[in-house]
Amino acid sequence: MVSEIDAMYADTRSETGLPAMSPAVRAAMGKVERHRLVPDASRAAAYRNHPLPIGAGQTISQPYIVALSTDLLGLKGGERVLDVGTGSGYQAAVLAEIASAVYSIEVIASLGNEARQRLLGLGYRNIEVRIGDGNLGWPEEAPFDGIIVTAAAPRIPPALVDQLKPGGRMVIPVGGDADIQILKLVTKRADGGYDEKRLLPVRFVPLVPGK
Repeated sequence: MVSEIDAMYADTRSETGLPAMSPAVRAAMGKVERHRLVPDASRAAAYRNHPLPIGAGQTISQPYIVALSTDLLGLKGGERVLDVGTGSGYQAAVLAEIASAVYSIEVIASLGNEARQRLLGLGYRNIEVRIGDGNLGWPEEAPFDGIIVTAAAPRIPPALVDQLKPGGRMVIPVGGDADIQILKLVTKRADGGYDEKRLLPVRFVPLVPGK
């Protein structure tokens, strides 16, 4: 799996600006037990570099996208990060290997509750999971050093930008379910505005609003 991710980093370096995985992300990807964060039916394929179904019409992203999204946040250790779209808990686990605290939101209660139990079973005590609308973020715990959104939004949610610290970064796929989605890097400016960089065409499930 790691060699495939390395090859994809090299192939996309002109778009992402990242020629190779950072040592911190490489260590995190090597440590997280992905086979324990997917349904039993998908365990045999857990370390293949492609998305996998996790139930409720949702998927777990391919390892390359998880590594890249984590790398783009530029984490050094000690940060507080928001993970929108818990899914199986895999992205949250990778983040938790670097950041000091991860706050993960899942709109589908069954997935969020299962992920919480898996993550606790794996010993992660720096991840909190809540059931809720990811478009609204987690205002009680804001501001965040970084935000990763693991489902495609039709536009960048203003609440998530508001919850970034100045200088903080957000990685988010933008586009409708039938559109070409673009992975974007959003950087919060000191004046409260933000800059965005278009990175790669991607395909994610849509970001579901809460009820």
